Amino acid sequence: MTTILLYDSGMGGLTIYDAVRERFPNARYLYCLDNAFFPYSEKSTPLLIERAEKIVGRLAEQFTIDMAVVACNTASTVVLPALRAKFAFPVVGTVPAIKPAAKLSQTKVIGLLATKGTVERAYVKELIEKYAQDCIVEKIGSTALVEMAEQKQQTGKLDLARLANEIKPWQKNTALDTVILGCTHFPLVKEELQQLLPQVKYFVDPAEGIANRVASLLPDVDDEQAENLAFCTQRPIDFEQKEKVLKDWGFSRLIQLDV
Repeated sequence: MTTILLYDSGMGGLTIYDAVRERFPNARYLYCLDNAFFPYSEKSTPLLIERAEKIVGRLAEQFTIDMAVVACNTASTVVLPALRAKFAFPVVGTVPAIKPAAKLSQTKVIGLLATKGTVERAYVKELIEKYAQDCIVEKIGSTALVEMAEQKQQTGKLDLARLANEIKPWQKNTALDTVILGCTHFPLVKEELQQLLPQVKYFVDPAEGIANRVASLLPDVDDEQAENLAFCTQRPIDFEQKEKVLKDWGFSRLIQLDV
């Protein structure tokens, strides 16, 4: 069987999983939420690398993994070289979709909505310099929005006023026509963002591009199927609620992973 591992600090990475699963419905999926260290947004580079190696390494001991996807923008900006040096299977990262956003924008004013950790990374600055030299790139780094997206995913509720406060600098920017959803959690609140930013024509997330990248590195998936499994790195207070959400996304159960 073909086994694809995805991990994130929370459940936002499920947006990437969903796009990959649509491309490869017969693969076996392992998903790990590193909730013991949620959110990753302001964690240090050494800690992010340490967590990446521990999580991927522990699951690689238990399963034969064919592909690993770092389903988190913040982690992907720093952990990919270490993972690729340590493991033989392909490792795909998730980075803000700056290149396609710059191509889409008609006004050449684009917004990068990401975590505080992501907007400050040198890697992201390099992407902007390389692909969006002809654009004005407005940045908002928000940890609170990650938490709001997780809450909506589990309860179906979102504080619209709180969300509006997070993106307040953009609400009167009539030139802004493209927003990059630079965190895998943020597509979960895309509908509300569209309500609050009616001038924005394009909301760009990396999920489809990641699925394309996985397909280019993993062209063949066998038909042998096995149950999809989800893992957490500490038992959450709302374990049953999280497990229910994960079951709705196609995972048979939620297991605590000792890392």
